[in-house]
Amino acid sequence: MGRTKTNRPPIGQKRNMKKSDMISRIEQELEESCRVKQRFSDELKGQISEMASKVAKVLRAGKTVYWLGNGGSAADAQHLAAELVGKLRKPRRAYASVALTTNSSTLTAVANDMAFDEIFSRQVEASVRAGDIVIGISTSGNSANVIRAVQTARKQKALTAGWTGQSGGKLARAVDLCLRVPSQDTQRIQEAHITMGHILCGLVEDMLSG
Repeated sequence: MGRTKTNRPPIGQKRNMKKSDMISRIEQELEESCRVKQRFSDELKGQISEMASKVAKVLRAGKTVYWLGNGGSAADAQHLAAELVGKLRKPRRAYASVALTTNSSTLTAVANDMAFDEIFSRQVEASVRAGDIVIGISTSGNSANVIRAVQTARKQKALTAGWTGQSGGKLARAVDLCLRVPSQDTQRIQEAHITMGHILCGLVEDMLSG
C-alpha cells in the first residue's frame, strides 16, 4: 500500500532576504544580547555571588540543588544540573544536582491525574528535604507550576531562588532570593539565564574544589 497523502498547509509566503539584511539582523541580535548582560546591576552581580555561596554551602553539607522550569527554562534546568553533576572546567567530584523536568512518566502522570500546575511541587514534596535548594526558572516569573514548587519547597524548609525577567512576577515574592534579568524579551532573558548559570557553576567549582 502506498502512503496516504496529507494536505499540509503552506509554511508561509516565500520571502527572499538579502545577505546584507541578514547580516544586519544578526549584528542587531548580538548587540542587544550583549547590552542586556552589560546592564547587569551591581545588585544583581551581588545576588549571583550570594547565590553561588549558598549553593556551595548546600553542596558542602551533603544536600542537593534542584532546578525546574518550562520550555526553554526546562532546558536550562537540565543544562545547569548537568554542569554540577559533570563538570564545568575543573576535574572534581560530582555535585548533587537534579532537574525536575526529565522524568516523563512522573510529569505526565501528575499532569493527567492531578493538574499541570502540580508537576514540580509533587516531586518537591517527594524528594526535597530541609537544607536543599530549589531554583525555579521562569522568564515571566508567573509560571504557576514553578511558583507552587517553590512554595512547597519553603514548607519543607528548603532554600528557594527564582530566576526571572525584569518584573520578577509573582515568583519574586515567593522565593528567598530572586535574580531578575534586566529585560522583558524572552530570548534575551533566557540567554542571560544560561550565562548566569555558567558563572554560578564556575564560582561553585572554585569554592568547592580550590
